[in-house]
Amino acid sequence: MPSYSEPKVYISEPDLKVRVRELAAKINAEYGMQEITAICILKGSIVFFTDLLRNLKMPVVCEFLGMSSYGNHTTSTGEVKVTLDLNEPLIGKHVIVIEDIVDTGLTLSYIIDYLKMKKPSSIKTAALLFKPEALKAQGLKIDYIGFEIPNHFVVGYGLDYAEKMRALPYIGIIEQ
Repeated sequence: MPSYSEPKVYISEPDLKVRVRELAAKINAEYGMQEITAICILKGSIVFFTDLLRNLKMPVVCEFLGMSSYGNHTTSTGEVKVTLDLNEPLIGKHVIVIEDIVDTGLTLSYIIDYLKMKKPSSIKTAALLFKPEALKAQGLKIDYIGFEIPNHFVVGYGLDYAEKMRALPYIGIIEQ
């Protein structure tokens, strides 16, 4: 693994907190007190997921789905693997998929197709970060976007490089 210096702060911890509250307010306004099933896409989304949940007002059922398309690379390999499946059926439920980052969109498209087979009443998506320049998935709709960013490799706030740097309280850019 190449060595990297301390990541440069790209999105600060206070800016993250404000934006997560804003996204939660949009979800609260849309769903009111209607129960939702929030699906955390592991591992990278866990910090965003928990912060978002703490700001939601409606009843929330938490589910976790493990997907991997990066391995130890800085770009998606294009091959999506299910590493942990859901515990509960989704039939007739309102689902919000919580993603840390959408770049090519291929993983999120795969997840949406996978979840549609489980017959939920609705599926919406929330992504903390979105890289429009990298998008390859045709017709992908992200309902709640935290920040649109350029096509940089970012870490922190749950995002990692080879399982490292997830615990940073900010989004940082690593430079070789």
